[in-house]
Amino acid sequence: MELNHIEHIGIAVKDLSAATRYYEDVLGLKCYAVEEVKDQKVKTAFFRIGQTKIELLESTSPDGPIGKFIEKKGEGIHHIAFAVKNIETQLGEAASKGIQLIDERPRKGAEGLDIAFVHPKSTFGVLTELCENKNPV
Repeated sequence: MELNHIEHIGIAVKDLSAATRYYEDVLGLKCYAVEEVKDQKVKTAFFRIGQTKIELLESTSPDGPIGKFIEKKGEGIHHIAFAVKNIETQLGEAASKGIQLIDERPRKGAEGLDIAFVHPKSTFGVLTELCENKNPV
């Protein structure tokens, strides 16, 4: 697999507004985008620090993936995302090596990225997201 850089770190939070205030007022970061991804039942807020982003994730439904995560594990780091090129090829390569995929094909995520998740059972307990920006600015 060819990883370019850490695209973002996803952090599950109960209250997006309160968490955003912490990242802005205490850490001095600037929220540059808030977006709802309806099919994932999540509202996100993004912060940039160097080339890496922090993605805060608030569930919009208790039965969404973030709602279930918080219920089971509480707030905290949810996933790490890596930027890749040719996400379809990277997924195929991972699958050919016996890696369990959550997404066998990419889907649309926040910020218009093509995303796919790798199951934490294959990554030593870390939910891993692959992201490809097919429309760079």
